[in-house]
Amino acid sequence: MNQSRRWQRTLILALLSLSVVAPLVFVSHRLKAFTSEGRQDFLDDLSSVTYRTDPLRLNAIEQEGAEELEEPQQVVYKEKDLGSTNSYISQQVNDLVESRNDGYRNNILERNESDHNKRQDQEPQKKLFMDGDEKIFNKTVAHNQNIHTQSQRMKDEVEVTDKQSGPKATQYHQSSRPQSRRGGTNQKVLEIKDQIIRAKAYLGFAPPSSNSHLVKELKLRIKEMERAVGEATKDSDLSRSALQKMRHMEASLSKANRAFPDCTSMASKFRAMNHNAEEQVRSHRQQATYLVHLAARTTPKGLHCLSMQLTADYFALRPEDRKLPHENKIHDPKLHHYAVFSDNVLACAVVVNSTVFNAKKQEKLVFHVVTNSLNLPAIRMWFLLNPPGKATVHVQSIENFEWLPKYNTFKEHNSSDPRYTSELNYLRFYLPDIFPTLNKILLFDHDVVVQKDLSGLWNANMKGKVIAAVGTCQEGETSFHRMDMFINFSDPFIAKRFDVNACTWAFGMNFFDLQQWRRHNLTDLYHRYLQMGSKRPLWNIGSLPLGWLTFYNKTMVLDRRWHILGLGYDSGVDRNEIERAAVIHYDGIRKPWLDIAMGRYRNYWTKFMKFDLPILQRCNLQA
Repeated sequence: MNQSRRWQRTLILALLSLSVVAPLVFVSHRLKAFTSEGRQDFLDDLSSVTYRTDPLRLNAIEQEGAEELEEPQQVVYKEKDLGSTNSYISQQVNDLVESRNDGYRNNILERNESDHNKRQDQEPQKKLFMDGDEKIFNKTVAHNQNIHTQSQRMKDEVEVTDKQSGPKATQYHQSSRPQSRRGGTNQKVLEIKDQIIRAKAYLGFAPPSSNSHLVKELKLRIKEMERAVGEATKDSDLSRSALQKMRHMEASLSKANRAFPDCTSMASKFRAMNHNAEEQVRSHRQQATYLVHLAARTTPKGLHCLSMQLTADYFALRPEDRKLPHENKIHDPKLHHYAVFSDNVLACAVVVNSTVFNAKKQEKLVFHVVTNSLNLPAIRMWFLLNPPGKATVHVQSIENFEWLPKYNTFKEHNSSDPRYTSELNYLRFYLPDIFPTLNKILLFDHDVVVQKDLSGLWNANMKGKVIAAVGTCQEGETSFHRMDMFINFSDPFIAKRFDVNACTWAFGMNFFDLQQWRRHNLTDLYHRYLQMGSKRPLWNIGSLPLGWLTFYNKTMVLDRRWHILGLGYDSGVDRNEIERAAVIHYDGIRKPWLDIAMGRYRNYWTKFMKFDLPILQRCNLQA
């Protein structure tokens, strides 16, 4: 028994000795075979082993989470840069296999090694990436079913540049990457949004009642990505966890891609989603337009409060204290008379304040404010509390004009917009009747601001014309209008009497020679056109087309520096032109006293209003 055990031990020791000696013999045999040719073969084998172990070494490095997610370099590689190309692809493969097990990693590395050997066999005459390299890269990525969005965009960039086939394209891509990094990129933000859209598209393929694991996973990923991206607009706004979730989402999308491989169905789904998105955008735009117009037609709470406060203070005064000073000047034709038709307290105040502030002779200014009976106490009380220096202000109500009701056919217009139905908007056609003792008058809309002295207009030679206004017939300008835009030239009456190419002009700041007006009896002409327009469609709704017809061939066109338009609807008005203009006009719906006003122009209006007044602060009116 002891002898058999002794033999077993001897046999085991012999086998162990053989396992130690055999490798030494093998290595010594290989060393003896080191000829020049054998040495070269061994170095080739060593180079392949070195390349193969490079990704293994990278995988052994401790991962740093989201910091390793870098943008793909938008560079077109030449054949001489093949080593850097292989390094880039190996890094991509390293990212792809991080979440896989060891066996799956080895499979990828072996395939990557074979791809590397194939690239070394390519001809060096090719200057850019050729189709062979792209197929190899695509084959590797398709095998893993985990195509990263960055690598896909890199491939697309290479394909486009390859078609250009020129050194300029290479130079462009090499210089574009540092510029984009300096400016703060948003590539990852866009990629996250693309992932969310793709995930929703895949969810559309699943039955409505489906509760499968893939559906749950996609819904979970969508919620994670939506929370991760939030309101971020730049890559720097994203957290590290967001970049990690991108990888998880891409893995889920790869599963969905294998589950729904039908590209035709996917394209149809995307077209349906695109159509649905366009319909939603169109609906939102319509709602936004409606809300903006509603805001333009609604009196802000602060203005309503101000009007009520002033009205209460006005009726608290004694009757003898309600009169404005210098009312004896309101009929003097030698003074400079300005008219404003408005029911807005602040708007009237800014027109008067800006005109007085820039006038050289304030004592010659007389302002005629016409409003309705509802707002008369408030506007009168405002100028009692805030007199405009040496200028004179006269406030009267439209209800005092007993002759007006027989001409109120403009109320027949079927419109909910007060700009087209308000009596104040059509008073401009009755100036000789409203001011029978005056010879000249300058009419302002209540949404203007005066920036220069206007006394030069009173000395201008009108050459027998009735109205002086700034033209809007220069094509390319924001205020450009044509006669046929608002007037129906298909009607024989219009086509026979008016030239479609005649120069148009703007309301807002208009200088009138009332003597010439009375001589041509233009008020009666206006009434005839108004009656004709109520029977058949001759023009669009509003007072502007009526003005063009009434004052046709009786208008003197002023230099456009007198009056700049567009501050209520156009965000591109040149600031230099605004600074040079004598009068700026907030025509449009975005008035400066509304919350929807354009912020870049509002300071031209607010600087002529003292918002530190106690009554404005009580009503929470701020600049």
